[in-house]
Order: sequence, then C-alpha cells, then structure tokens
Amino acid sequence: MKKLTLKGVRVLACSVCVALIVLLSLFCFLQDPAVSIVSGESYAPIYKGSEEKPQVALMFNVYENTDIVNGILDLLDDYGAKATFFVGGCWADDNNETLLRILDSGHSLGNHGYFHKNHKKLSEAENISEISNNHSLVFAITGYNMTLFAPPSGAYSKITLQVAEKLGYKTIMWSKDTIDWRDLDVDLVVKRATAVENGDFVLMHPKAHTLKALKKVLDFYKEKGIAAVTVDALIKDA
Repeated sequence: MKKLTLKGVRVLACSVCVALIVLLSLFCFLQDPAVSIVSGESYAPIYKGSEEKPQVALMFNVYENTDIVNGILDLLDDYGAKATFFVGGCWADDNNETLLRILDSGHSLGNHGYFHKNHKKLSEAENISEISNNHSLVFAITGYNMTLFAPPSGAYSKITLQVAEKLGYKTIMWSKDTIDWRDLDVDLVVKRATAVENGDFVLMHPKAHTLKALKKVLDFYKEKGIAAVTVDALIKDA
C-alpha cells in the first residue's frame, strides 16, 4: 500500500475541510426560512452596465481548459485589462491555484453553478444547492465572497432569479455573445467581440481559438480607447 506523504495528508485534510464547509453551508441555507422565495422585482437579470464611459466587461465562463485560462490571464496582464471569470464549482475544486491567480491579478470571480446544470428546470432546493455549494467552495479556497451569478447556458426560471437574490446574488446575462463554444473561428470571435457599445457584457469561454482572438480584440479596444473592466465595476454606477 502506498504511504501517504505529509503533503498528501495536508491536501486530504483541506479537501475534507472544504467538503464539510460546503455541506454545513447547504444545510444552513436549507434550514433558513429567509431563503424561501418571495415575490419582488429586484431580482431581474442584468444584461448591460453603465453606458457613460467607453468601457466593456469581458466575461469568461469556466468549466474546462485550465491551461487556456492561464493563457488568458497572461494576455490580460500584458494589456492591463480586467475581466470577470464565472467559475463552475467542480472546476474550481480542482484548480485552486488558478482560482487564486484570477483574484491576485485584479480580476473578479462570479458563480456559474457547481455542475453546469439547466437552472430553468431545477427546483428551488436544487437551485439553492448549485449556487450555494459553489459559493461555499470558492469562499473556503479564496475567502472571496462572490455576488454575481451567471446561469449556465443562460437558462433560468423565476425561481432561479429569486433564489439568487435571496443568496445575495445579482443574476448576470450578456449583451454580446461571441458564441465561441460553437463557432471555432478566430475571425468570428473577433468580429462579435469588437462590435460593442459602452457598457456591453462580452461573453467568452476558455477555448484555444478564443485565446488567439483575444489579442486582436484587446488590440482593437486599445486602439479605440475602450477599457476592459470587470462586470462589478461596470454595474457599480449603472
């Protein structure tokens, strides 16, 4: 039987600790009557930020391709650009270092559910589980309190929106979609990501062709005097 090293013991202990925090958090959310949904209007999704300045927000939905995520971070650093990374919990759990690097580089983190489920079809309890489990995991790893939720595939119901609000989240959609998950074409990604107006949320994913397109996109923004900022910053004054 293979001996467990000290490092292995620490990793195992950390994993157990994170798992316990997630389970405890879920139990507390389910027991808290404040989580029960109520009628209201403030939970409407946000599609765009402030239009007062030449600024856009790059959004990266992340469940895969950690090497490309790191390449995106390298390129953003080169241009002094910021972005928001909406991370899936099952990815974050396996990529702690990259998760921390996102924050250390001045970017923001958003919640993208734990297992990339169709939130439109989920019950109230299932919506709570997907969002809160991811929140607890990311907080345990980074100490960062996510406040922005991007439903996977943009699928949500009224229950999803109400649950997100009750859990302290704003639901974020997008105004410009590069559709890079479907169209594996650098030029198409560039075209869609540069046809922007002030306040646009530009949706991307960590794909190899998207990384190639990103340099051209950032060159265009620089030439046109468009700042790439986080979603948080863009909605702050909206």
